[in-house]
Amino acid sequence: MKTAIITGGGQGIGRVTTQYLLTHGYRVAIWEADTDALAELREAFKASTSQILFVSCDVSSEINVKKAADQTISHFGQIDALINNAAQMIEKPIDKLTLDEWNRVIGTNLTGAFLCTKHTAPYIAAQKGCIINIGSTRAFQSEPDTFAYSASKGGILSLTHSLAVSLGPDIRVNAISPGWIDVSNLRKKAKAKADDLRPEDHAQHPAGRVGQADDIARMILFLIAPENSFITGQNFTVDGGMTKKMIYI
Repeated sequence: MKTAIITGGGQGIGRVTTQYLLTHGYRVAIWEADTDALAELREAFKASTSQILFVSCDVSSEINVKKAADQTISHFGQIDALINNAAQMIEKPIDKLTLDEWNRVIGTNLTGAFLCTKHTAPYIAAQKGCIINIGSTRAFQSEPDTFAYSASKGGILSLTHSLAVSLGPDIRVNAISPGWIDVSNLRKKAKAKADDLRPEDHAQHPAGRVGQADDIARMILFLIAPENSFITGQNFTVDGGMTKKMIYI
């Protein structure tokens, strides 16, 4: 049985991807910094505990990441896939955004992906496995005041092709850039609240709807499948076509 790590697996896309991986025969190590989200996930998946390892991990800390990698190997004996999903966003005008806040976002979103890859790559290479980095369409376009998040996701795309060239052929590395994915009801209980999506929210997507976490989980499953071993160094935009739509006011 193959083993996948997913960072930030306690909420949103990570939580849904965990369920998809379990139902497709993977054992899953969930590395999550939010202790409340991790506890809720443990309760939700208690029937599958033999297939899941819950790890409290701040991916911006190299000490944390090294311990999490060691714990995962000790528990499962192998690592076949790493999904670098953990991320955070701070929205503030540039004159209000502190250096500590900038570093916190970059540390989680970009440095975290580097650290998790660094400390799991030898194990993944031994399995001829793969890495998936979760980017964002904000690497290509922005709303105001998302400086650190947008910069981190742009960095993720560059890191992806650099890793693919450096780690291949033993490890394939790809990125997925989600667009508008509604995860409002997939947060921990204290923050979960379904967004009231309007018809115009769906209509602005050429696909006719706002995205769901399942859309990203299915792409992850596609990319980690061994039969897709000729795909590496690529970014896949999953946004219902929204970034291709020209908007005139």
